[in-house]
Amino acid sequence: MTSKHAETIVLHAGHRKDASTNAVAVPIYQTTSFQFDSTEHASNLFALKELGNIYSRIMNPTNDVLEQRLTALEGGAAALSVGSGQAASAMSIQNIASVGDNVVSSTALYGGTWNLFKNTLPNMGIEVRFVDPHDPEAFANATDDKTRAYYAETLPNPKLEVFPIKEVAEIGRKIGVPLIMDNTAAHGLCRPFEHGAAIIASSCTKYIGGHGNSIGGIIIDSGTFDWEAHADRFPALNTPDPSYHGAVWVEAIKPLGPIAYIIKARVTLLRDLGAPLAPQNAFLLIQGLETLPLRMERHCENANAVAAYLNDHPKVSKTIHPSLMSGEPRRRADAVLSGGYGGLCGFELKSGLEAGKTFIDSLEMFYHLANIGDARSLAIHPASTTHSQLTPEEQLATGVTDGYVRLSIGLEHIDDIIADLAQALDKA
Repeated sequence: MTSKHAETIVLHAGHRKDASTNAVAVPIYQTTSFQFDSTEHASNLFALKELGNIYSRIMNPTNDVLEQRLTALEGGAAALSVGSGQAASAMSIQNIASVGDNVVSSTALYGGTWNLFKNTLPNMGIEVRFVDPHDPEAFANATDDKTRAYYAETLPNPKLEVFPIKEVAEIGRKIGVPLIMDNTAAHGLCRPFEHGAAIIASSCTKYIGGHGNSIGGIIIDSGTFDWEAHADRFPALNTPDPSYHGAVWVEAIKPLGPIAYIIKARVTLLRDLGAPLAPQNAFLLIQGLETLPLRMERHCENANAVAAYLNDHPKVSKTIHPSLMSGEPRRRADAVLSGGYGGLCGFELKSGLEAGKTFIDSLEMFYHLANIGDARSLAIHPASTTHSQLTPEEQLATGVTDGYVRLSIGLEHIDDIIADLAQALDKA
């Protein structure tokens, strides 16, 4: 059966039973390679005349179920799982950009992505131009004929001001520039393709997995961006690729559907760079995905309560959460997010940096670690950890101040969450 409901999709899409054993749980195909039926079969697979399993660096049946479920959840056409969210971010751009090209990115980014964009991609010859997402026209103003994509986070970590997906996507589609959305903090709450995004590149490590046990990433192709109509902007997809028999991807993949972008990423970048998702991790991420809609309800409910509590606390100077925002940030949150405002909450203490350190060191139930989206409640000081490689000016652009504390609110009882916050704030 097919369904448009997330609760059903995450349990049934892509797998009903194992063909050989009738097992209902998705098997872990812990193998490097797959037997070819004949030399003709092998040749057809390598020539993309038919799709099938060759080598687990490129594809694996366990990973395929995760890819199909996330494709269905987001309403896309096809997906590629990779070893981490960082790999997904990098490969989503490398797939269409090369030396001399550029990408226009929102400044509201996770620290690891900022460093990737500010230092590593430029070292590879790809320029990243940062613009303030408060003004969608800033993306148009930073665009030239070498711009290959726009990039942003749906619910930016840690700024938490929802990105204007529709506005920027419309600007891009008029001039042939796809919007790549990192949906890490909003899977189950937002479907960026419904607002015009072309590609999703996310971490599966966070809310998708949900239990802090597996690292992975996903790239999802909407199948709605016309790469062929903008051939001059995307030579990687519209000219012969010497790394794969001179394939012109928009032509070679037409019999399979509008998925030239994701197939190229799989059979060139994933093949050559070798950042696959391990099938054991894919299995664990599938287990997490099956409860994503239910968990997101509790994450959002608890985070709303925590935001309200912190907003009234005498030691807190500022609380950052979409439920407390007004004006355009609140309008965007209400327009894009369904079912809640996410599980992240930030705040600043009136006494500054040292009070923030004391607060974190005083927490008893919250874990102090570099992750979000776990079933457990987590806390961290971004300026000294996740965003520490950024300059003070870059930190401010992403929403990080010296005294900022980021909370990822878990699934514990809300009374216990607030009790732990209260006792730590008493000591701060």
